[in-house]
Amino acid sequence: MADDSRTEEDGAFGSYAAIGDSFTEGVGDPGPDGMYVGWADRFAVLLDDRMPEHTFRYANLAVRGRLLDQIVEEQVPRARELAPDLVTFCAGGNDIIRPGTDPDDVAERFERAVADLAGSVGTVMVTTGFDTRGVPVLRHLRGKIATYTAHVRAIADRYDCPVLDLWSLKSVQDRRAWDGDRLHLSPEGHTRVALRAAQVLGLEVPADPDQSWPPLPPRGPLEVRRDDIHWAREHLVPWIGRRLRGESSGDHVEAKRPNLLPL
Repeated sequence: MADDSRTEEDGAFGSYAAIGDSFTEGVGDPGPDGMYVGWADRFAVLLDDRMPEHTFRYANLAVRGRLLDQIVEEQVPRARELAPDLVTFCAGGNDIIRPGTDPDDVAERFERAVADLAGSVGTVMVTTGFDTRGVPVLRHLRGKIATYTAHVRAIADRYDCPVLDLWSLKSVQDRRAWDGDRLHLSPEGHTRVALRAAQVLGLEVPADPDQSWPPLPPRGPLEVRRDDIHWAREHLVPWIGRRLRGESSGDHVEAKRPNLLPL
């Protein structure tokens, strides 16, 4: 059923659907019930706070490991069916980190999906990539990510979409903003993204997402090497194994919140 409770006056949204991959599902931010929380769930709470009690509705359609075409095939039609006031659309990251992918081609497919969504839902917020200058796993992909980010901003201009600009969010360049796998945000990293998403819509937030982190004690080369070896054994080797077997971390995983429901 399409949602008809549009209440966007004064920056309020009566319903919100999040689509994407592991970033939007919330991987790296485990909740007490065993399900991931993540920035989109935290952002939904901030939106809910602006609405009369029990009137706000939220769906999270994101599934870890999904490529752009899978998100377009599986999640975009569902988001159009739900027709919420707001959709956040973050996709293409898993495509970009794969060897040999062309960010120009990924952006063309992303734009077709934005055009499809824009005619069916209230507002589409798009998300840029992170500046991975200081992220060990993704540092060498910074050029590709920057190219894709430039495309996303241009697409947002063409379709009048608000932009959740993660490239400019300097606080998530700190290693404490990232989970031990170095590919997903930590709970604090997800919290900062949620706060920035609310700021994009002009909402007052309880904390500054770009607030500086407390100083860290210096780490010696031996400690850094020990961390790198642990990461390679626990995260890199299994990731390579899944690639070789043609598997995805999202195989047999379903959306955690496929319907628009009150929080």
